Amino acid sequence: MAYTLDTPFGTLLDHPQAKTVIDQYLPGISTNPMLGMIRGLTLNMIIAMPMAAQLGLTKEKAEAMLVEGNKVVK
Repeated sequence: MAYTLDTPFGTLLDHPQAKTVIDQYLPGISTNPMLGMIRGLTLNMIIAMPMAAQLGLTKEKAEAMLVEGNKVVK
C-alpha cells in the first residue's frame, strides 16, 4: 500500500522506516508531546492547519516525504 496525502499521520509514524523519513523532513515531530492531537489527521488536513507553517510543512515537502517514504516501505 502506497502512502498518500490522505493517509493518517499516525499510520505513517507506526512504520519504523516511514517514521525515520518523517523525522528527516520534520525533525523532532515524532517525539513532540502534541503528536497525539494529530495522529488521526491526514497530511492534507495537517497542511491546511496554521501549525503546518510553524513546522515548515508545505504540500511540496509532504509530497517529497511521501515519495521517499514509499521507497523505503515494502
